Amino acid sequence: MNLMTAPMGWNSWDCYGAAVTEDIVRKNAEFMAKNLKKYGWEYVVVDIQWYAPNAVTHDYPPFDDLCMDEYSRLIPAENRFPSSKGGKGFKPLADYVHSLGLKFGIHIMRGMPRQAVHRNIAIKGTDKTAREIAKTASICQWNTDMYGVDPAKEGARAYYDSIFELYASWDVDFIKCDDIAREFPHAEDELLLLSEALHNCGRDMVLSLSPGPAPLEKAELFKQISNMWRITDDFWDKWELLYDMFERTEKWCTHTGAGHFPDADMLPIGPIRQDYDKGNWTQFTEDEQITMLTLWSIFRSPLMIGGEMTGFDTFTMSLLTNEEILKMHKNSRHAHQVWRKKTDGCEHVLWTAVSSEGGQYMAVFNAGETDSEIQIPLSDLEIDEKVSGRELWSGEKIKAEDSLSVKLRSHGAKAFYLDI
Repeated sequence: MNLMTAPMGWNSWDCYGAAVTEDIVRKNAEFMAKNLKKYGWEYVVVDIQWYAPNAVTHDYPPFDDLCMDEYSRLIPAENRFPSSKGGKGFKPLADYVHSLGLKFGIHIMRGMPRQAVHRNIAIKGTDKTAREIAKTASICQWNTDMYGVDPAKEGARAYYDSIFELYASWDVDFIKCDDIAREFPHAEDELLLLSEALHNCGRDMVLSLSPGPAPLEKAELFKQISNMWRITDDFWDKWELLYDMFERTEKWCTHTGAGHFPDADMLPIGPIRQDYDKGNWTQFTEDEQITMLTLWSIFRSPLMIGGEMTGFDTFTMSLLTNEEILKMHKNSRHAHQVWRKKTDGCEHVLWTAVSSEGGQYMAVFNAGETDSEIQIPLSDLEIDEKVSGRELWSGEKIKAEDSLSVKLRSHGAKAFYLDI
């Protein structure tokens, strides 16, 4: 799929781990359609182990008995997704999401179910069986569900063709494939096989690859075969992980473009980890959340909401409905870090990008532990004339002749559009 802008949506992982249920997905889809769709949010993605009837937290029941059809293909657990009964799969849920004007996605794991291999189940489209095409030495280090598929084996392509035929029949719009983005070199051929099967299934689907960090030296491969790929392991609500993202985005920024977007991972905002305690809330401060949204948007990372949307407060909604920030996310081009340096004991980071509609964006971050004020020479942005513009979070109008003075809270950020 040739996406001109990075996908925006919601994924169930941060709030429900492996344990999300159909009613939760429907309620979040309804919330998005009512409150966020008009701002560009559109994907609703069911994350890992929707085929595991006993999943109840972020932890994976080891060697659980998974729901599977006669062709070694995982299907939704009926106790968690009741509309899937009678062999309907995710089609009814996808239909409901589509009826709201949204798009539907699912998480999958690389490979094929171990239980299909152990039981030597049939593969659709071939006389080969699961045991004959499995690569049993290729396993996920953090989940026991799958064996790898050996692309050199006859029947391997038929297996991947069959699962994407199934997903296409469910009208899936988005595939998040896990245990694959950083699994080099041993999973590279399987990634190519999977990508080919997806792109030949007859339905447009976004292909998202996880987990990270994806190897930077494989950037051109990712750009050719997928739409987004993770540049980090799971990103959670810790300042240390957000601070680390400045280095990751600086390395990957030149590889963002139409149809392919390095993925800084989900936005752990609002109510998260709801499978453990309904009272759990993001540990990010408001300033840190503004920093996250600012960096993700100027960099043009995909934006995937991680929190339980029906529990959002006014501040969280203000993050996701700021039209100027989302316009920067859509229109930012050639974003890059200008400098990163300490000023008066505080570490500051400056990014810039041009706008596809003309003008220039600037984002400045305070990565230090105290509030600060910093002067940004316009010459650092290669601007040699006075400018006017606005700060995107507050809407404040600004003018500058030689430099721009910016006050920042600790771990905070400001973003500007400069009309030049």
